[in-house]
Amino acid sequence: MESSSKAGLCWRKSRYSGGDTGQCVELACVGDSVGIRDSKSVENGHLTVARTALAALAGRIKAGDLDL
Repeated sequence: MESSSKAGLCWRKSRYSGGDTGQCVELACVGDSVGIRDSKSVENGHLTVARTALAALAGRIKAGDLDL
């Protein structure tokens, strides 16, 4: 993972995230990777991860493999 603050990205959040409460993460396409940032702290930049890594994490969360 790398921390970055690239401009000009199209950030998206889930429609299930609770509206404009700022209690969610946002995702953006960054070449072959995915940018992830905290919607209430966008000035802190974002993490860039491989799409496969994000898919694996989402799969583990959905399966209940992680204590979140």
